[in-house]
Amino acid sequence: MGSGKTSAAKYLGSQYGFQYTRYSQVLQDWLSAGDADRARLQILGWDVMAGGLQAELNTRLIAGIDRSRSAAIDGVRHRMDFDSLSSSFGAPFRLIFLEASQQRRFDRVQDRFESFAEFQTADSHPVESHIDSLKPLARLTISTEHSLETLYNQLDAWLAACVEEDCR
Repeated sequence: MGSGKTSAAKYLGSQYGFQYTRYSQVLQDWLSAGDADRARLQILGWDVMAGGLQAELNTRLIAGIDRSRSAAIDGVRHRMDFDSLSSSFGAPFRLIFLEASQQRRFDRVQDRFESFAEFQTADSHPVESHIDSLKPLARLTISTEHSLETLYNQLDAWLAACVEEDCR
């Protein structure tokens, strides 16, 4: 939470025409009537993972992606997500890992929480516990401790290098 995933994905959409999709939207469309808040989505996400339904969530997300366009997928949280996306899209699939300190992430999302302690509780929810295991699988790791402009510049540079290598 607060690492910049949504900002990065939406930037790739607005600047480069990537289609934007996110796991939480697929989860909400599949399992929740109406708008679900973050806490409810975490519970649903954990129910899916613990109930052996993560493969189904991935199938639903992947089915909604137009394969003729690049996509920015917000909310990859589990190794199974990575494996499903890698298997479906092959070599063109690239995971970007965004990281920031817990305090910096809280600063960005503090309007969603009553206190830092409440944020820490949400941040330590089991559905969030596998994220760090994805870092070694990433093609690029970006520290998001700084401004959005810095994040965008790093994405621009990475995409420019990808175009040169024909990896987009």
